[in-house]
Order: sequence, then structure tokens, then C-alpha cells
Amino acid sequence: MSDRIAMKAVPGYFNSKPGIQVGTKMEGKVYRDEHGKIVFDENGINFLKQLGVEWVMLGHGQVPEHTAECYQELSYELGKRGLKIYRLENYNLHNMSSVTLGLPDRDEYIARYLQYIKDLGSAGIHYSTYAHMGNGIWRGDIRREVRGGATAGGLDLNAPNKSIVFGDFNWPLSHGREYSEEELWENYEYFIRQVVPVAESSKVYIGIHPDDPPVYTMAGVPRCVFGNFEGYKKALTIANSKNIGCCLCVGCWLEGGELMGCSPEEFIRWLAERGLLFKLHVRNVTAPLSAEGGFNETFPDAGYYNLINVLKALDEVGFDGCIMNDHLIDMVGGHYTCEAYFTAYLKGAVDAVQNHLF
Repeated sequence: MSDRIAMKAVPGYFNSKPGIQVGTKMEGKVYRDEHGKIVFDENGINFLKQLGVEWVMLGHGQVPEHTAECYQELSYELGKRGLKIYRLENYNLHNMSSVTLGLPDRDEYIARYLQYIKDLGSAGIHYSTYAHMGNGIWRGDIRREVRGGATAGGLDLNAPNKSIVFGDFNWPLSHGREYSEEELWENYEYFIRQVVPVAESSKVYIGIHPDDPPVYTMAGVPRCVFGNFEGYKKALTIANSKNIGCCLCVGCWLEGGELMGCSPEEFIRWLAERGLLFKLHVRNVTAPLSAEGGFNETFPDAGYYNLINVLKALDEVGFDGCIMNDHLIDMVGGHYTCEAYFTAYLKGAVDAVQNHLF
């Protein structure tokens, strides 16, 4: 089958088959040997090929150098192995508190971020996920049990112990004071006005991830920009660019529940109408954060929401970008077991939806 079916969700990418694409994270270590050659974990490569995925997301530690030349080399080498880069992470520029909160070094971070976007475009990598949380992802200190004794992260706002997953911040005030919504909106506009022309000229599409958790002020920082539907509408209107859209994390949306202002399917349709849906993280949770005891991440078929409805909405709008699992849980057999289960669930569900078996 041809691998030159132009992707509509992210212009510049090409699929080997039509419809929703199921991808996942790159597996194993990636490094340069003593001769400077990029080396992949061949077990990881074979595992991905056995899963039947084509699109992969490279993590920060799997990128030997953050340069356009290295990005291009990674893309070429993976292409020889039948894999394509959808997203390549630079962890230090993924969720920049200095930018979100307007700290003294924000211009330095913005300059580095703009160079990163230029480098991606130069390497033919047309998509990047970005998060705009002022103080990262919050979870409880203890991973709680879900089905069959598997353990997973979650959060109860009424519990005494909360920890940071993405960053190094403390509770109750991560940055020593409370921030206003007005400050956050001013800082966002200052940032995005600089990003838009670079993203457009580099032909890179930036999907902004929802706050995790959304809705609620966390450690003195409101989650008003990408913490609900109204925030997204305002933020994407300010950006006013086809290159600035959404990486919809269904799990985050479900954490917010009704307080998000619309269902995941309604948000999918709203984004698709505007050509601003670039990628999805598809995971489930046991309950919204507002419920007694908060939420816990869980198996895709064991949460409070029917993820099939999300996939049906994607099929209805003709989405042909990449979806993937997110925040894997602890299962018997370890990482590979969980990755295989979650990816196989998505592949089977997508096949059923696209063949109208639901």
C-alpha cells in the first residue's frame, strides 16, 4: 500500500493507510556509539513493528543532540526501519514555567523554543506538543490500586500529600505567591505572538496539551488558559493561526469532567471544524477530580468514560492524525506488557469503529 497518502491533520506528513493512525512512544535507548553512529535498541524497534505502528514519539532522552542535523539523522535512520517520527520532545522546552509565569529568564526560554521549532521544521518534523502549565503535573504521593492489583497515578485534592510529576515545585505555593488569571493571559499572549510566525514559516503544527489536572488552581497558579473549553477558545483565538491547535489529552479532559464545559466529543468536533486537532492522548480515569476521592488513571476499558465514543467522533470528522496511549500503569510483566495492552486496545477499537462495527 502506498505510503504517500497526505495527512490532513498535520500537513507535510504522509500515511500508508487512511483514517485514524495509532502510534506510540519510541522504545529503548537511543545513543551514539564511539564512532558517532546512532544506535537503536533493536528489541524496542522490533516490538514497535510487531505492534504494527508506524508513527513514533521520541522522548528527550532518546535524542543525542538537539540540533536540526540530529533530528534529520534520526528521521532518516528510523525511516530505514519502517518507522516515522510524529513528535520529538525537548523536555526542557515542553513545559516552561518561566514563560507561563513571566519569570525573569522567559526571553531566554522563548528564544530556545523558537530555535527548536525552526530545527524541527528543517528536519521535516511537522508536529510538536507543548504544555503551558505554570507548575506541571500533579499526582498523589501513592500510586493506588486499580483492576487486578495494577497500580496507577491519581489525585485527591483533599488528601494531605500531593507531589509534582513534571517539575520541582512545592505545595501550597509553588513559586512563593499566588498568580492572577490576568497575569497568565498576558504572559501567554506575549509568548504566542512570537511563536506564530516561526511555526508558520517552519511549517510546524503545535498541539497544546490540556493542563493536568485542569480547572483547579494548583499551588497558587490558576489553570485558566488551557484548563477548560472557554480557555482554549480564547487562547486559540488569540493565536489566530492554523499552526497553533490542540493535542487533546482525553484523560485530562475526563479529570475535569463537566467543569471542562463540553464533552471530549464536542471538543473534537469544535477543533476539527477549524483544522486545529493535531494529536490525541487516549486514556481513561476512574472519576472526575471533583468526585469524592478524586481520580485515578486506569485501564482504557475500566474508567468512567466510554472511549469508543471518542474514537467514533474522530472517525466522524475524518481525523487522520495520530492517537496514542498515555501515562501507562504498573502491570504484571512490566512496561512492555502495558504498552502492548494499551496499544492493542486502541488498534482494535479503531479498526472496529472505522469498519462501523459499533
